[in-house]
Amino acid sequence: MSFFTLRSACGSLGVQSSSLTVQLGFHSNENNNFLGAFVSSPKRTKIKKFSIACSSTTTAARGEPVSRPPAWMMRQAGRYMSVYRKLAEKHPSFRERSETTDLIVEISLQPWEAFRPDGVIIFSDILTPLPAFGVLFDIEEVRGPVIQSPICSEDCLKALHPIDLEKLHFVGDSLKILRQEVGDHAAVLGFVGAPWTIATYIVEGGTTRTYTTVKSMCHTAPNLLRALLSHLTKAISEYIIYQVESGAHCIQIFDSWGGQLPPDMWEQWSKPYITEIVSMVQNKCPKIPLVLYINGNGGLLERMKGTGVDVIGLDWTVDMADGRKRLGNDICVQGIVDPAYLFSPLPAVTEEIQRVLKCAGPCGHILNLGHGVLVGTPEEAVAHFFEVTKSLKYESSSQNHAMEESKLLV
Repeated sequence: MSFFTLRSACGSLGVQSSSLTVQLGFHSNENNNFLGAFVSSPKRTKIKKFSIACSSTTTAARGEPVSRPPAWMMRQAGRYMSVYRKLAEKHPSFRERSETTDLIVEISLQPWEAFRPDGVIIFSDILTPLPAFGVLFDIEEVRGPVIQSPICSEDCLKALHPIDLEKLHFVGDSLKILRQEVGDHAAVLGFVGAPWTIATYIVEGGTTRTYTTVKSMCHTAPNLLRALLSHLTKAISEYIIYQVESGAHCIQIFDSWGGQLPPDMWEQWSKPYITEIVSMVQNKCPKIPLVLYINGNGGLLERMKGTGVDVIGLDWTVDMADGRKRLGNDICVQGIVDPAYLFSPLPAVTEEIQRVLKCAGPCGHILNLGHGVLVGTPEEAVAHFFEVTKSLKYESSSQNHAMEESKLLV
């Protein structure tokens, strides 16, 4: 039986329309009414009323049935977009762009207005909340983030204080506006850095390729590191709850540098703190899905599942079929198209989307890249990615079968 028919609507992108039958668990959504066609450059205030609301992303994140796989991209707002580059010329400071409400909203909506993804991500940074609990930093053009006073002793911890959410009002204000702007047509997505990842910046004094200082601290000053991680855990938990209360439908936790730890070290120095965050957030906001993403997470998948998050984000070094086999069908997965694929001919992008969706199965999957959009990515490739996804629709019979298999695995 044919699970899925993809009817390409890519004539405007230079690709001949065709019907391709693949064993994926979808059929063609010929009316294309999931979120509406985005190719007509809709205006912010004249969005068509769609039959499927913004809950599609959060529903899929909970493993519940949806009409098709929702799709969004990490770093979907940024330098690959010409409108962003023009704005950045007028506002060259990254911190100004990411800490000014009007600019945050404008940048966050740029990919929404261009491509209509299923998630609108607040334009921010994982280091944004640091000054709100006592860690000052700058972002330099060449060096990147620079922590003014790295934490290297017990005395340094005295500079830390409980997070002052008033100092992050621009985040809350932006999320509220984004929620109003997109209405029920997309999920508003917030994000944070995981304690270990944030600690690497605070201890190392900025970016690093070796992580020697913070890794050494695991052995030379474990109590100091635990105290720092505990402080970060509480601050990040409160920051997540603040984002949710301001309008975020879903939160992604980036343990970007968790993959730099050996698995047994990640179990000790990262997992417990993420697990505590998940517990605290779920207690306050039980209906908000949490996504966990780690760079280089191939050796950590099963351990990541143990944190209690709703969704595991895979990077492109993990094959979707292997990831599904290792994680099972009782948890949602996110990904996993290699960002470099978007530099390929559009038919190759289509084929890779098909392959990933076939491996992921018809339930509990959010289509995404295996990392963020790369600088220089052709905008037409991003448009194609979303257009292909919107031409899909799950067959209810195959989705019900997947749900039954999931129940057997729980």
